[in-house]
Amino acid sequence: MSDPTSGSRPPEQLRYATLLDWGAKLGFAVLVLAFAAYVTGVLTAHVPHERLPGLWTLPLEAYLAQTGTPTGWDWLALLAKGEFASISGIAILAACSIPCLLAIVPVYWARGERAMAVIAAVTIAIQLLAASGFLVAGH
Repeated sequence: MSDPTSGSRPPEQLRYATLLDWGAKLGFAVLVLAFAAYVTGVLTAHVPHERLPGLWTLPLEAYLAQTGTPTGWDWLALLAKGEFASISGIAILAACSIPCLLAIVPVYWARGERAMAVIAAVTIAIQLLAASGFLVAGH
């Protein structure tokens, strides 16, 4: 088995893997630090901890109404609140592949692998569309 850090890997794989590694470490660090700040009270909670047991049994609509918790991307306005700061780490982890794919599109394009470049670009577009909230299914 060859060394994964050796130069025998194609440049797009190394670029993708490096960015994914950085993104995963950043997302995990943000998640852990924000959660620690939330549970220790360094960051105040949007919903006080003592209210949670009574709220957990509610249907979603009732929970949202009683707590004033936003839906969709509106959570970004509450990043200073502990539970929403933690979500930012999850969002970073979920978005890790986008910069990785952006970084390999030019490599494929320069090498003349237009189909691979287009596939990576379309994958980025699909992920951004899915994250946008524009396509919403529900009742």
